[in-house]
Amino acid sequence: MRLMRIGAAGAERPVVAIDDETYIDVSDVVADFDGSFFAAGLDGLAATVADRVAAGAARRFAGERVGAPIARPHQILCVGLNYADHAAESGQEPPAEPIVFTKAPNTLVGPDDDVHIPRGSSATDWEVELGVVIGARAHYLESDEEARAAIAGYVLVNDVSERDFQLRHGGQWVKGKSAPTFNPCGPWLVTPDELGEVDDLGMWLDVNGQRRQTGSTAHMLFDPVFVVRYLSRFMALEPGDLINTGTPAGVGMGFDPPVYLRPGDRMELGIDGLGRQRQSVVATP
Repeated sequence: MRLMRIGAAGAERPVVAIDDETYIDVSDVVADFDGSFFAAGLDGLAATVADRVAAGAARRFAGERVGAPIARPHQILCVGLNYADHAAESGQEPPAEPIVFTKAPNTLVGPDDDVHIPRGSSATDWEVELGVVIGARAHYLESDEEARAAIAGYVLVNDVSERDFQLRHGGQWVKGKSAPTFNPCGPWLVTPDELGEVDDLGMWLDVNGQRRQTGSTAHMLFDPVFVVRYLSRFMALEPGDLINTGTPAGVGMGFDPPVYLRPGDRMELGIDGLGRQRQSVVATP
């Protein structure tokens, strides 16, 4: 299935995309695609959707805003330097274990919503990433099979970052990651049975029509199953949690001289099977 939330910000309704033009509205049986929904499991929803498709209940998209495919999660976790080429452009050695940091949950926005450059920013940057959504409480997982079973699905995310806030103001990276609008997500959450293996998904990002990032999940140092199992050693992952798994080379920080986002810029990005996003960059009033 491809789960979506459409409608005005704060008033999205849950739907299931059938193809690029049609969907099944499930807002009468699902309050939202949130932690409670994922904890209950997706099997019942799949049966409902199948019945409604057979009954001819599909509707056509009509230009509705697309929101993030999950409601605000309990937490957003991120893995840093998870691609060797990105570690190299950052001037750092590939880590022996995942580098983990958090991102404020209220950074989450729709895939085509504007990205706001924070006040005082001089180094707002882009990062195309594979996101993992947790489907069951995960703590002290003992096998890859358990970790795989804890994954509800995958999403496309843009882990927008302010490098000056992140690297030159002391403390942890969260300061450069948590401005409002810094986590465009979607358009869909794609369940593992529909997406298949995620070990070689092409990924890309353009700024103003110029290709900046080209990569593949095949080059991850730590794959999603490993990351989920690893994180469960240190914390309890909750249903609906989002994990951003890192970005390949090509971020603005890696250019000489660096190239950063400015108001009026346009970003477009995608991952095989997970759709694409388009964002305009605007100044924060």
